[in-house]
Amino acid sequence: MQWLSEHVTFTIFVLCLFFSFVLTVLAERRLIPILKSLKMGQKILDIGPRWHKSKEGTPTMGGLGFILPMAIVFIAAVVFLSFFHEIEGKSKLIITFVMAVLSGLIGVIDDRAKLRKKQNEGLRAWQKFFLQIVLSGGFLFALRMTGNITTEMRIPFTDISIELGILYYIISIILISGIMNSVNLNDGIDGLCSSITAVISAFFVVCGFVLANTGAVILGAVCMGGCLGFLVYNFYPARVFMGDTGSLFLGGLVVGMAYIIDNPLIVVVCGFMYILETLSVMMQVSYFKLTGGKRIFKMAPIHHHFEQCGWSEIKIVSVFSAVSALLCVISFFGI
Repeated sequence: MQWLSEHVTFTIFVLCLFFSFVLTVLAERRLIPILKSLKMGQKILDIGPRWHKSKEGTPTMGGLGFILPMAIVFIAAVVFLSFFHEIEGKSKLIITFVMAVLSGLIGVIDDRAKLRKKQNEGLRAWQKFFLQIVLSGGFLFALRMTGNITTEMRIPFTDISIELGILYYIISIILISGIMNSVNLNDGIDGLCSSITAVISAFFVVCGFVLANTGAVILGAVCMGGCLGFLVYNFYPARVFMGDTGSLFLGGLVVGMAYIIDNPLIVVVCGFMYILETLSVMMQVSYFKLTGGKRIFKMAPIHHHFEQCGWSEIKIVSVFSAVSALLCVISFFGI
């Protein structure tokens, strides 16, 4: 019976990966001309790298092209598996995916505001942060009400779990909204965010198999397939950008997968390249204010620093993805 369960899980992994990839490729192929006809072109900040100006007008909100296929495949997988056996933590799985979709909806609102204003600034920072806090709180509340979480926080690389009480929710809200924003900042050059997220999704698939967690396998496979399908059009030179629509959705999904395997803090390790983007901005801004105009990096987020150092976008994507893969290997020992 265990062999049958493992066989079904592996089959669902292959099917989710394949169909998520194929449907995303097909969806993006249809979506790009539509986005162009609606003049959904990306605006490039004047303070950004000067060579990025050539990218102005590239269709954005391409995240819609992988969110819908991923949702279709996810729903089909959950329904399909329900015929074989009860999926452990199915409510947790559904709540997590809904949270990611709602995070993407925040991105839609932000992208629409940018396009309406005809500039690369949509929602104000506090508005986006407020919506993310509300969403994070709602996600945790739903998990608590369905009995899917306690207030114990697992410490990666140990067998220790600490009872945090109300502090669990505070830390979780900071973690969830922080990862969402970090993934959003990571989406700054062609193929970077989707490449790193594909690597991290593969990590969660492995975790799912090792921990016999079917939900992690499903979400990881769906996310990996969608990211790889999007890379067909987003790898340098990009024909479409995911926009905040896609990056916030992926941020919600990545941090959600950490909760699926009951090890939220592991995302700090496997997703450190996301967090590094946020840290580089915080360090740059703080140092700039403290020193009256001096900078640590040539430009922040940090991927732009390497661009200014002469690295090509392909090199940055390759190195950042390789480092993420290494971090995922390290993280494996923390599950």
